[in-house]
Amino acid sequence: MAAVLSPSSSFKFVINENAPRKGAKRGSELINQYDHIKHKTLTSVRTTNLRSNSSKTEKRSSFRQMESFISYVESGSVDTALQLFDEMDKRSSFVWNLVIRVLTNNGFFKEALDLYYRMCVKGVRADKFTFPFVIKACGGCLDLVEGQKVHSKLFIVGLDLDLYVSNSLVLMYAKVGCIEFAEKVFDEMPVRDLVSWNSMINGYILVNDGIRSLECVCKMQRQRIQPDRFTIVSALHAASLVCSLNKGKEIHALVIKSKLQCNEMVQTSLIDMYGKCGGICYAERVFNMSSCIRVAAWNAMIRGYTLNGQPFESFSCLRRMQENGLKPDNVSLINSLPSCSQVGSLLRGKTVHAYAIRMGFLPHIVLDTALIDMYGKCGEPRLAKLVFSHMHQRNLVSHNTLISALGQNGQYRDALKIFSDMWNDGFTPDAVTITAILPVYYEIAHVREGKQIHGYVVKSGMCSNTFVLNSLTYMYSKCGDIVSARDVFDGIFLKDVISWNTIIMAYAIHGYGEISVNLFSEMKKKGIKPNSSTFVSVLISCSVSSMVEEGWKYFTEMKSEHGIDPCIEHYGCMLDLLGRVGDLDKAKELITKMSLEPTSRIWGSLLAASRHHKDVELAEFAAKQIIPSESDNTGLFVLLSNLYAETGRWEDVRRVKSVMESQRLKKTVGLTMVDIKDKTFKFTDQDRLHEHSHLIYDVLDTIVKNPYVNLFKFKPVDLLRRRSKSADWHSVRLAVCFGLISTQIGSPVLVRKNVRICEDCHDVMKKISLLCHREIIVGDSKIYHHFEHGECSCRGYW
Repeated sequence: MAAVLSPSSSFKFVINENAPRKGAKRGSELINQYDHIKHKTLTSVRTTNLRSNSSKTEKRSSFRQMESFISYVESGSVDTALQLFDEMDKRSSFVWNLVIRVLTNNGFFKEALDLYYRMCVKGVRADKFTFPFVIKACGGCLDLVEGQKVHSKLFIVGLDLDLYVSNSLVLMYAKVGCIEFAEKVFDEMPVRDLVSWNSMINGYILVNDGIRSLECVCKMQRQRIQPDRFTIVSALHAASLVCSLNKGKEIHALVIKSKLQCNEMVQTSLIDMYGKCGGICYAERVFNMSSCIRVAAWNAMIRGYTLNGQPFESFSCLRRMQENGLKPDNVSLINSLPSCSQVGSLLRGKTVHAYAIRMGFLPHIVLDTALIDMYGKCGEPRLAKLVFSHMHQRNLVSHNTLISALGQNGQYRDALKIFSDMWNDGFTPDAVTITAILPVYYEIAHVREGKQIHGYVVKSGMCSNTFVLNSLTYMYSKCGDIVSARDVFDGIFLKDVISWNTIIMAYAIHGYGEISVNLFSEMKKKGIKPNSSTFVSVLISCSVSSMVEEGWKYFTEMKSEHGIDPCIEHYGCMLDLLGRVGDLDKAKELITKMSLEPTSRIWGSLLAASRHHKDVELAEFAAKQIIPSESDNTGLFVLLSNLYAETGRWEDVRRVKSVMESQRLKKTVGLTMVDIKDKTFKFTDQDRLHEHSHLIYDVLDTIVKNPYVNLFKFKPVDLLRRRSKSADWHSVRLAVCFGLISTQIGSPVLVRKNVRICEDCHDVMKKISLLCHREIIVGDSKIYHHFEHGECSCRGYW
């Protein structure tokens, strides 16, 4: 709650419902105390040892007033100091400066500026002791205009080159984000002291420019200026920003040379730097060598373990901290919550939440936001929404975190509602908001709304943000619009490895394998170093286009030229490639020579390939590898049953079904959802519960009987007889037909599903699209048709 000074002769406070200022009393308490004091005599507001029995008509001498005023200022009694200031008959510039300093140091920046202008109106001359605190107040308000006004005043009074004033200007301009102005002031200073250099070093950190901050440290050393603890702390922070472990070690050497290794603040900063730069072993060494370990050092160690993917060590550190007689504070809890997310330990997260409630740490906007993030990553969006609803104050970060949590857990409608409420509450979306909401739009295939977000990105000037443009590229590719995805990609000025990975994968999932491979070659020519995800995209491209030689080439190149060890995903892509071309012996050999332990997923890929090429013996071998670890895997038995049926081994079909019945396994029910006018309609196989079922089946019957495409590719007559009806009644077909009769002509049909559809249904989707001249987008596979020269070019990847 902020207090606003009136321009009148006496101090009156106007309530503004905002957050309490840092280091200041809550506004309501300050106002209540002031109103209580206002009606008392001067003697009643002094401390007990200064009480007097004199009457109200007696006045203190100027010396006594000044003595009392200074004592209250030094003790931090802001309200009482203001009362005495208001009752003073004569106020010198010294007294005005003291009050401005008190307000600024207690976080009342706007009030300090108001008092400065009132001081000018009263004709009191501001001096070199006034302006540093006025400039600090401008920085605290993040008000560049007011700062420039005060700066211009300095030229008039001749203080523009004053050392202390210039130091304040450097820091103020950095705080408001105008680092170039800060550099200009710094360069024009005739004399610079240690504070000047520290201000400039810290200024670069305020704008997240760690490189230039470290360069400034080097320049300072060349000037033979000895660093102090504030220099070291800022330099360590700069090393953390650029994640440079080597630079951090150099600064550590400077710490030892400057004999500051025993300073607690420096030790904590060293631990924090090593944790953020990936040198957790060095952080442990500094931590263990510390003589007096306070809560801040423990917090830095907890965060270091979390950032380095060691959640259990983070929990252990928190426990040891309590065993050493120290109580965790809210920072300790904030640092430990990501560890709960990493291991998916909802119980530990709830324990931290309960401790925060018991210790009275809540409400706390940062801690509440960390709890929302933890609940979202642990799969509890309901609890994330509950924490959000109980927050007394919300900011843009808390909204972004909840939107991301809901999107990660499939609650897309709720995420869109929070996004809408955020606009209504007056929050302006930033780059993080955009990257959080775009996945929601491509998951529900709302391309139109995604384009609206794209328009906002252009309008708000985020077109230079690589992170945002990467998300837009991915959104368009997932929604089937590969042309728009490429346009966004081409517009990225600074393309990083994620940008290239996104567009390579986009072309891969749309069936343009050759273009993906060419993009990969272009990426290497640009000097972008590929990572593990890049090779996953490239290998998928090779698989889509059945480019076996290229696939083996890139699979070998990954290790030999780039030092990337193949992961399960890379082996899975190679197995998919070999399975597509029917080289099952090579696929089996690849599995046996894997450097990793084959997972059920790897054996499942071999089983699927064997089923596709009707290799019963190899399929049974793969199934035997899966059964010990996943005996309840329904998909395994369904694949085997289908393979036996396609090869006419009906006794084996009955045997597999009896095994499923004995283990009480049931085939996954096909469920398909179609979005019509912001409503979701669900269909299952042979579904007749919909009110328009008769019309849906009439449309489906008309399409199936049209002799455009031969729907059934399997030769056995008995298999064709058994599957003919079930294929017609597939949930995807029913959903698409309902979409055709429910949407406007020309609009795409957007379908979501929870099962992989068969090749027969894929052909039906082609057929429907051709007959009706409509785009059909099904799940992540995106059957997307372009009608060029009267031909259909299907780019679906299955």
